[in-house]
Amino acid sequence: MLALIAQNSSSNGNPLTLFVPLLLMGGVFYFLLIRPQQRRMRAQQALIAAVQVGDEVLTTGGIFGTVTEVDDDEGTISVEIAPGTRIRMVKTGISRRLVDEEEELYEDEPEEEDDPSS
Repeated sequence: MLALIAQNSSSNGNPLTLFVPLLLMGGVFYFLLIRPQQRRMRAQQALIAAVQVGDEVLTTGGIFGTVTEVDDDEGTISVEIAPGTRIRMVKTGISRRLVDEEEELYEDEPEEEDDPSS
């Protein structure tokens, strides 16, 4: 296939034969690099927006703690990293929210509704 394109481009100089490979490379670049990065960014923004008091989190610095206060106006949170030791940090410093395995299982399953006919 590429040999045919190379023969055609050398014989008649059609500019479309140069444009098609560049377009294909751009599409591959988008689907392999840009799109996954956008998904990760959206997931991180959703995580930061969903943080609540009592959540166990892991910071980008590798510190485990429990959220004790959320200040949406300033974009900061307080995290208790040891009994009586709290740090104040920006919400974007949260790497992930730690979820118990039981909670994770229940989040994946669809909720069942009570059916009076059964």
